[in-house]
Amino acid sequence: MSRTTTSGERAAPKAALGLPAASALVIGSIIGTGVFALPSALASYGPISLVAFVAVTLGALALASTFGSLSKRLPASGGPYVYAREAFGEFVGFLNAWSYWITAWAGNAAIVVAWVGYVEVFVNTGHKTWISVTLALVGLWIPAAINLTGVRNIGAFQVITTVLKFIPLIFMASIGLFFVDPDNFGAFNASGQSALGAISAAGAIALFSYLGLEAASVVAGRVRDPERNVPRATVYGTLVCAVIYILGTLAVFGTVSHAELGSSTAPFTDAANNIFGGTWAGNAVAVAAIVSGIGALNGWTMLCAEMPYAAARDGLFPDAFAKLRGRNGVPAFGIVASTVLASLITVFSYTRFEDVFTKIVLLSVVTAVIPYLFSAAAQLYWLLVRGRESLSPRRLARDVTVAAVAMAFSYWSIQGSGYQTVYYGLFVLLLGLPVYVWLKRSQGTYGEANAAIPAARAPREERAPETAVPAPVKRISRGLGTNRIGGPRKGNAHRHQD
Repeated sequence: MSRTTTSGERAAPKAALGLPAASALVIGSIIGTGVFALPSALASYGPISLVAFVAVTLGALALASTFGSLSKRLPASGGPYVYAREAFGEFVGFLNAWSYWITAWAGNAAIVVAWVGYVEVFVNTGHKTWISVTLALVGLWIPAAINLTGVRNIGAFQVITTVLKFIPLIFMASIGLFFVDPDNFGAFNASGQSALGAISAAGAIALFSYLGLEAASVVAGRVRDPERNVPRATVYGTLVCAVIYILGTLAVFGTVSHAELGSSTAPFTDAANNIFGGTWAGNAVAVAAIVSGIGALNGWTMLCAEMPYAAARDGLFPDAFAKLRGRNGVPAFGIVASTVLASLITVFSYTRFEDVFTKIVLLSVVTAVIPYLFSAAAQLYWLLVRGRESLSPRRLARDVTVAAVAMAFSYWSIQGSGYQTVYYGLFVLLLGLPVYVWLKRSQGTYGEANAAIPAARAPREERAPETAVPAPVKRISRGLGTNRIGGPRKGNAHRHQD
């Protein structure tokens, strides 16, 4: 299908990302500036936080495996949105897209403020607010500009930043282990809480470090051979990050004293300085943190546009998000709109109270876990309803176990975020209801029974082909004997028709 540079028609995006670029996107989206501050955040709990890190890692790997399985069956851009929509219907799909979109641009605000902290190791050491805001806006709009040039440039930039950021991280996770001093660890449980309480609290912090593991599934429509490359990129990327996180954090715990670590704003920098002496090594780590942050912003800016693009293509987000611009098929409106929102919330965080920004960070965790939960539920639902027809009993049992672990981990993560954060997360999620009503009102549809493509919308052939569009005859009440994943539902004939 032809793609124009001006009309913004809904054409198929180019599949420009291979396995290396897709893996780099996963790694770059997971490892931002957070990893360089993580040991300080966990220091108040002591080495028991490493147990929490292992537990979170197992949950993250269960989610990665679940996303890998889902992407094999539904290799379409949109990731969690597509999985929720296919399993539970349009409204649930919309809520997942809405929740994830909030996570993406609010998370960018969190990343860029941490990124500015490392930039100010070299400039604006007096931390003047207006200079910090300027640096933050530059940090947000450079990745936006790269994304606007096309996916191929995004992939190349992501590979370069991933390689550069890994140099100090791999050093600390390998050579740094030889400099560990057991006396630096302090009390195993320094929190004063019970062991279970400390693990739960530390796990809530560690969870933020794994956000982004679904990156390849979100942009599956832009990945070459997605059925093969998306699952591999998701699992490989998460495994690499898990090894780096656990070993790197262990090395920092062992090379920086517990008392010093708790007050450190740059723990990896302090660890490097303790190993080599002087400040040159710490400055090198600061440079790596800057590169890491800009790489993460590059990946998340892409995700900011891809999720609403996939939803808008199906009529579940404003049409402007579905339009592709230029020869490279760039969802320009989504990139610009999301970066504008991230810029506004960043300026607000610098000019208002500090705890407002902290709440935004925690909010991004909750709004990310909601799509994780629905994705795991969608996988479990399909396995229980359709799995016996296509999987061996052994494979079915394994996949059901993995999906159940991913669901349990998602519930645990929401619980660990705290009551106030969950309250704000639910409130922001429900703000999407008026948007959904407005979208359906503008389309002249009501409920699932009338969800056939209206005449006013683009004809089927103008839709991006990487997302399977259910035939109009199947877009009916979920009470009837059909489903969106394929084939008739069993045992549904007796249900009431809406």
